Amino acid sequence: MALALTVLLAAGAACQSKDHDPSVEPGRPAPSAAGPPGFTLVASGDVLPHSSIIDRARFDGGGRGHDFRPMLAGIEPVVSRADLALCHMETVYGANGRYSGYPTFKSPPEVAQGLAATGYDGCSTASNHSLDDGAEGIRRTLDAMDRAGVRHAGSARTEQEARTVTVLPAGSAKVAHLSYTYGTNGFPLPQGRPWAVNLIDQNRILADARAARQAGADVVVVSLHWGTEWQDAPDDQQTALARTLTAARTGERPDIDLILGTHAHVPQAYEKVNGTWVVYGMGDQIAGEMFNHQGARDPRGNQSTLGRFTFAKPQRPGERWKVTRAEFVPQWFDVDAGRLVNLNQALAAGADVRAVRDRIRQVVLSRGAAKDGLTMGR
Repeated sequence: MALALTVLLAAGAACQSKDHDPSVEPGRPAPSAAGPPGFTLVASGDVLPHSSIIDRARFDGGGRGHDFRPMLAGIEPVVSRADLALCHMETVYGANGRYSGYPTFKSPPEVAQGLAATGYDGCSTASNHSLDDGAEGIRRTLDAMDRAGVRHAGSARTEQEARTVTVLPAGSAKVAHLSYTYGTNGFPLPQGRPWAVNLIDQNRILADARAARQAGADVVVVSLHWGTEWQDAPDDQQTALARTLTAARTGERPDIDLILGTHAHVPQAYEKVNGTWVVYGMGDQIAGEMFNHQGARDPRGNQSTLGRFTFAKPQRPGERWKVTRAEFVPQWFDVDAGRLVNLNQALAAGADVRAVRDRIRQVVLSRGAAKDGLTMGR
């Protein structure tokens, strides 16, 4: 588990697999590029504990609270081997057994312990559910993540915290993690706390990214809670913002090195835009049985990907850390068993999951990412 560093934002910043599929990479983590100085980053989608998920964690806890570790165990080998692992914590935490699912979520704080045990180093926390329990919900969530040793970005307890960008070490690199959401489901920002949740604003995002870089970040990763729910394709706002953010440069160096998207509930495409990888939507990593806007049970809501990116250290100071290997790992949350499944590992073990694995692959590669080197890993 990586230790964490923080730097203050500049004052000027706005307030082949065993089933013989040749497209599957071998079952090992991506090697660090350029020897020891490189690093591998993995990132996954929304952790969204519905009431059924809370009940399962209580059962797995055996009467001793809530245990989310068994739920996540299927992906732990991939996550724990990465130099840096990031998740998206979509909900806030409750207290004293007062927990709830949709529509206003209050999750057990033991979620943070489960994420830490799985190997996650940090999570984005800016989402449309960030204010489901007001400022107190944010405080409880970030307090619990601090106790578990999981770093966070996107929401804040104090103005000072809001102006401090999270920077995590990964190999010899310092990686800044920024997080923003399109909105908060109509809940207003708490009175006197306009900084409590980061909202998407392209000028603010670029100012924060540049400030993080000026303060010493080698790699800047931006998590965006965006897009249209239940839509496989990224919407026009996503693609437009992705073009703008990836086009921004300071000198010869891009201001942002990787964009990670969440919110749509379904896996969306990966695409290299202006030389930078964009994951439009990773899908829900953990969620209960999902129903779409037509009220129909929609299995896509329990499908997701984990992105894995290997970065190489530049040969000369001041140059960009480049992604030398890009992969996606298809996942599925089995709501009946209450377990997260690595689909390629399950397929290799004989499970009948080829159809769902192949559907996810088709979506992920729908914007031509294969030609830019994206492969499917295990």
